[in-house]
Amino acid sequence: MAASLSTLHLHHQLTFFRKPSFSLLNKSVRSTRITASLEFNITFAPPKPKPKLPANLQTDAASPSLSPGQLFIPWIVRGEDGNLKLQSNPPARLIHAIADAKTQPKKKKEQVKKESGGNVKAKMEAEPKRSKAARRFYNENFRDQAQRLSKVLAAAGVASRRSSEELIFGGKVTVNGSTRVDPGRDVIYVNGNRLPKKLALKVYLALNKPKGYICSLGKKESKSVMCLLDDYLQSWDKRNPGSPKPRLFTVGRLDVATTGLIIVTNDGDFAQQIAHPSSNLSKEYIATINGVVSKRHLFAISEGTVIEGVHCTPDSVELLPQQPDVPRPRLRIVVHEGRNHEVRELVKNAGLEIHSLKRVRIGGFRLPPGLGLGKHVELKQTDLKTLGWKL
Repeated sequence: MAASLSTLHLHHQLTFFRKPSFSLLNKSVRSTRITASLEFNITFAPPKPKPKLPANLQTDAASPSLSPGQLFIPWIVRGEDGNLKLQSNPPARLIHAIADAKTQPKKKKEQVKKESGGNVKAKMEAEPKRSKAARRFYNENFRDQAQRLSKVLAAAGVASRRSSEELIFGGKVTVNGSTRVDPGRDVIYVNGNRLPKKLALKVYLALNKPKGYICSLGKKESKSVMCLLDDYLQSWDKRNPGSPKPRLFTVGRLDVATTGLIIVTNDGDFAQQIAHPSSNLSKEYIATINGVVSKRHLFAISEGTVIEGVHCTPDSVELLPQQPDVPRPRLRIVVHEGRNHEVRELVKNAGLEIHSLKRVRIGGFRLPPGLGLGKHVELKQTDLKTLGWKL
């Protein structure tokens, strides 16, 4: 009877954990006929073996013993003897590093406070660092760039850039002890005279240069093309009140015997871009020849010649139709090198003699037909674009 009750008790325990859909057990419960021969073969998985530590891995004897249910987080560290050992506490250097990391922001704040003179809030609210591309975009589009002192002096009409540098090195210019200035804020003195903060307006003129005038300002015995602009400069104050007079110069040069188109400005960047060989601007000349011009001469001019150690060839050479009022033959020659006396050397190398030479075009800008000798006209924005100026 005791065996039957124990068997029934075990049966109830199993039916509690198992689904009641097994018909065999249900029938046994209803009939209450349990035989003592019913046996259950219940086995459990063997315990996992403990991992074997390496031979050179030692356990820390100082580590406290752990209770059976306590979680163990091993730390494998290398001791002073060079051997690896297993311990339950983190390494001392890690604890020190965590302690230093917690105190680092406080040190940084104290350092910021020291650098800012006590105004920590103003220092922390300063403008954040921008990327290199963002700073470049800001400097090119919004910020007023500092300019070289010689450039500011030239724009103010004191002298050319080269002469301005001579004044600077001669100790005749004073400005905060620097060679880069902001003309809107810095006070500049030249020979004891204060330079006006307001710079002159940009001027762009096209001049029809007559024969006998030079393009430089150095020779006093020769007539300069700037003498042709005296009336323009004298009336400057009436047309532009409050603005200083510009210091004008020519873009490139024409020799004393050559007439035609010459550009006059006070914009150094514009002059540098137009006159530089990299601009690759074509220049058209009309050469009046003494004598007869044949095909052989045209071929010789087209083949080019060596000027200043460089072989120069023209873009095009054309014999123009003869006009009733001009008995001499005329050649239309287009070049782009811009070498000194290039057209004259090309014609001379072909065995011809030039009677007169006139420049009629630079880039896409042509000398206005109604512009008389010694006269000038102000260039518009469209004219500057035809000259290749990128605004």
